[in-house]
Amino acid sequence: MPEITFEDLRLIEPLQKALTGLGYATPTPIQAQAIPPLLEGRDLLGCAQTGTGKTAAFALPLLQRLYAQRPPLAPRAARVLVLTPTRELAHQVADSFRSYGRHLGLRLAVVYGGVGQTPQVRACARGVDVLVATPGRLLDLMNQGCVRLDRLAALVLDEADRMLDMGFLPDIRRVLAAVPAQRQTLLFSATMPQGIARLADSLLTNPAKVKVTPEATPVERIAQKVLFVAQGDKRALLGEVLKDDSARRVLVFTRTKHGANRVAKQLAQMQVRADAIHGDKSQNARQAALENFRSGGTRVLVATDLAARGIDVEGVTHVINYDLPMDPESYVHRIGRTGRAGAAGVAISFCDSTERTCLRAIERLIRQSVPVDQDHPYPQAGVPQPAPARVAPLARHRTSRPARHGRRSRAAA
Repeated sequence: MPEITFEDLRLIEPLQKALTGLGYATPTPIQAQAIPPLLEGRDLLGCAQTGTGKTAAFALPLLQRLYAQRPPLAPRAARVLVLTPTRELAHQVADSFRSYGRHLGLRLAVVYGGVGQTPQVRACARGVDVLVATPGRLLDLMNQGCVRLDRLAALVLDEADRMLDMGFLPDIRRVLAAVPAQRQTLLFSATMPQGIARLADSLLTNPAKVKVTPEATPVERIAQKVLFVAQGDKRALLGEVLKDDSARRVLVFTRTKHGANRVAKQLAQMQVRADAIHGDKSQNARQAALENFRSGGTRVLVATDLAARGIDVEGVTHVINYDLPMDPESYVHRIGRTGRAGAAGVAISFCDSTERTCLRAIERLIRQSVPVDQDHPYPQAGVPQPAPARVAPLARHRTSRPARHGRRSRAAA
């Protein structure tokens, strides 16, 4: 069966030209499934994680529809609104729209909190084709009369499950009250809990439904191990793990903002270049930490789950769970930050006696036991090794054919 191309999806030449310049060779499964119904103007419910190419799946058809129908822009109005849970994800989505639409001449603005609003107000003043926003700052600008949504043609809720986790549902409902009833609506979520299902039912009309997984799930392509250690020894154990020369770019996860600051400070005392990133940091500080990590100026980035959801940095060699997450799905999101684009990755989890239940929940979710590494200097004394979790064989969720791509095979998502 011949491969589907972007030309087969009837994307216009300026979009194809941009994709060729970015090195995109063939559509990912979610792009192949989502683009045709979105070009027809249908609503869409997408269940997809980072790494599936979902940003291009909605950005490309929306850009094409915007380009085909170009009424004069109204002051302070937007034609497409993309809501995201974090500032980092807003930046990434906006950058993707700019990259794909570079030959279309459309206007775009991105608004988020943590920085001064004046440049954002100016960017929206003459009207925009695409507005990418976090809910809080968007509502602030709407209440001040700086942004209006009465001419909206399409609304995208990206990472809806994370927005609900962060308590944004009331804000989302206030935004929805300001948009036209006649619009195209897209909802993307990595998971589909009942709250998301109810929200989708209330928003979407006869939606196309797309559900995909990455080409290989994180548990398949990443070398995982767990190290049992007393809480008081975690700091010293982290120092030992970082002596491994192969740990060139390391993402360390903590459960709390205070914990992230403490670990980053301790690493600095060990002469390890490290930064912390979490919700209490200013936007400028978060961007600087992310750029230092991306450029190699910082070897270790210590993050909380919410801050890290929008991090998409190539070349992360190791993910270290300094604290195991309470939510087992967060484990999959965490370790998925390494082993990207076919590269090898290592995920190391520290587990103290209070975190055993978290580990077992993770093993049930990923349907396999995480291998135990007892060969380290700080084994937890007096704690028997756990019996393997009773888990079903891991189902292999692979596409029927792997998509072939150029040097950048996926949209930043």
